[in-house]
Amino acid sequence: METTLVIIKPSAVQRELIGLIVNRFEKKGLVIAGMKMMQLTEEILREHYAHLVDRPFFHFLLKSMMATPVVVMAVKGVNAVEVVRGMTGATNSRKAVPGTIRGDYGMSGQENIVHASDSPENAVIELARFFRPEEIFDYMPLVTPALYEPDELKM
Repeated sequence: METTLVIIKPSAVQRELIGLIVNRFEKKGLVIAGMKMMQLTEEILREHYAHLVDRPFFHFLLKSMMATPVVVMAVKGVNAVEVVRGMTGATNSRKAVPGTIRGDYGMSGQENIVHASDSPENAVIELARFFRPEEIFDYMPLVTPALYEPDELKM
C-alpha cells in the first residue's frame, strides 16, 4: 500500500466541493488515512512550491493558496500516487478530460481544485510537511478485500 498527499485547494473550498471530492476518492476504493483543514502560510507554501518561487506568477499562487483554509488528506491504496494523479487530471483544468476532478470541476491552470503528489518519493516528503505521524492512521475498511486481489494487499 502507498500513501499520497491530496490538497483540496481554496478554489474548491470556496465552491463547496470538499464533500464531492472526498467522495470520489472513497468511491474509487482509496482510504482516507488522514484529513484536516488548515490555513496555509507563506512559509509552508514557499517550502511546498520551492521549485516555483522564482517564477513571475508565484505571488499569485501565494494569494490563491492562502485565500481560504484548505483540506489536506493522506490517501492510501495500491499505487495511490498513480491512481490519484489519474483521477485529478491535467494540471490545467481546461485541458483535463471529463471524468477527472479537474476536468469536471475546474476551468483554470492555477485555480485547479486539487494538488496531488507527483511521485511516491515526493508523497513521503509532502505528507511529512503537512501531517505528524500520529495524524495518519493505518486501518483498512471492511470492504478492502472486495477491492483487491489477495496478492495486491501484500504490497
